[in-house]
Amino acid sequence: MSVTQRSTIADLAPLLRDRALSPVDLVQRCLARIDEGREGNAFIAVMREQALEDATRVERAIAGGRYLGPLHGIPIAVKDLIAVKGVPTTSGSRLPAAMPGEDAPVVARLREAGAIIIGKTNLHEFAFGTTSDESAFGPVRHPIDPSRSAGGSSGGSAAALVLGMCVGALGTDTGGSIRIPSAACGTVGLKPTAGEIPTAGVVPLSTSLDHVGPMALTVSDTALLFQAMRGEAARGVSPATERLALGVPRPYFFDRLDEGVRSCAERAIERLHDAGHALHDVTIEHAGWTPPVYLHIVLPEAACFHARGLAEHGEKYSPGIRVRLEAGRYLLAEDYVRAMRLRQALAEAVTRAIYGIDALVLPALPVPAPPIGAAMVVVDGVEAPVRAVMLSLTQLFNLTGHPAISLPAGRGADGLPRGLQLVGHRGCTERLLEIAATVERVIGDE
Repeated sequence: MSVTQRSTIADLAPLLRDRALSPVDLVQRCLARIDEGREGNAFIAVMREQALEDATRVERAIAGGRYLGPLHGIPIAVKDLIAVKGVPTTSGSRLPAAMPGEDAPVVARLREAGAIIIGKTNLHEFAFGTTSDESAFGPVRHPIDPSRSAGGSSGGSAAALVLGMCVGALGTDTGGSIRIPSAACGTVGLKPTAGEIPTAGVVPLSTSLDHVGPMALTVSDTALLFQAMRGEAARGVSPATERLALGVPRPYFFDRLDEGVRSCAERAIERLHDAGHALHDVTIEHAGWTPPVYLHIVLPEAACFHARGLAEHGEKYSPGIRVRLEAGRYLLAEDYVRAMRLRQALAEAVTRAIYGIDALVLPALPVPAPPIGAAMVVVDGVEAPVRAVMLSLTQLFNLTGHPAISLPAGRGADGLPRGLQLVGHRGCTERLLEIAATVERVIGDE
C-alpha cells in the first residue's frame, strides 16, 4: 500500500516490520509536510536531526531482527508542555524555557516502544485556553480552514495529525484540551482515567485536574499509544462484540448546541440504535454546577504554580493568560475547599448516571472551530464567551476523573468536523476504547 497523509499506525506498522517501508523515509515524509505547512504554526520545535538519527538506528534494529512492536519507527509529536530531553520546554510562552535533563515518563515509554519523537507542538500558552490563539509562537491554524482555530490547548498536536506531520501525538487535558482540538479538527483524543498516566515532567496547569493522553487518527491507534504510555505492550484494541447499553445525558449537555453539532450527534445516536445497541436517556445531577466548581479549582491551582513567574516575569505573559492567573490569586481558600467538596458530589453523580450501562454518549464540542481571535460565539441565538462554550461539555469529566474520548462524527454544512464524546467508568479506560472502536465502526466519519 502507498503511504498517504491519512496513513495510520495500524497501516504503517506492518510495512515497517516487514521492511517494505523505511523508517527514515517515513520520517522524511513527515518532515516534508512540516516544511510545507509551516504557516499553520503546528510546531514550535522540529527535531529534524535527532529524528533522522533515531530513524536510522530504528531501521538497523529492525533489519537486525529486533522489532519492538507496532510503534517501532512511528513518528510522534509531543505537546510543548511535556519534557523531551535536551529540547526546551516553552509551554508556548515568552517566559524563560526549561531545559529538561530527561524525558517525561510518557515520552520515555514511547521511546522504549520504538517511537521516534519528531518535534514539539504549539499550544495555548501554558495550556490555559481552548483555542491555541494565545501563543508566543503565533496561533495554531485549523488544518482545513486557516482562518479558524485548531482548538486548544493541544491544538498543534491535532493539526499536525490531520496534516500528516506525524502519525501519533501527545496532548494534555485539564478541562478538555485533548478532546476539544480533536473534535475541532476531526481526530481521536483520549483523556484517560485520572491518575492512570503519569504527569511527571509535564508543566502543570491544575495539579488535581491535569491528565496526559494520546491523540491519533483512529481509536485503534489511540489505544496503541495509550498502552505504551502506561508502560505496557502496545497491542491495540478490538471493537466490543456484544450489544452495548449507552446513556445519553440530554439535560445540560444537549441544551445549547450548534445545529451541525446537534445533527451529527443525533445521527450518530440513530445509527447506534439501528445497529442494535440500546440507547437510554440519563441525567447527570447538578451538571450545571460544573463551570463554577471547575473555575474555583483551576484558577487558584494555576495561580499557585505561576506565583513566581508572575512576580519575576509578569509582563511576559499573554494578557488573557495573566488576567486568569491574577484572578486565581484573589479566590478565597474556603471557596476552593467548597469546590473540592462539590467536585466529589459531581463525581458521584456521574457514577450514578453511568451505573448499569457501558458508556455515556454526548457531543464533545458545542460549536465548530471558531474564527481565530474570536472572543464570543453565538450558539442557538445566544452570544457567549468562546472559552466557556468550548469547555462546557468536557470539563466535568476532568473534575470527576472518568475516562473520556472524542472521535469524529461527521461534518456540518460548513465542512468543518464535529466530534462525539464517550465517557466510561473510572478505571475502565481499556473498556472505553473497545466501546469507542465499536462506535467508530458504526458511525464512520461522513
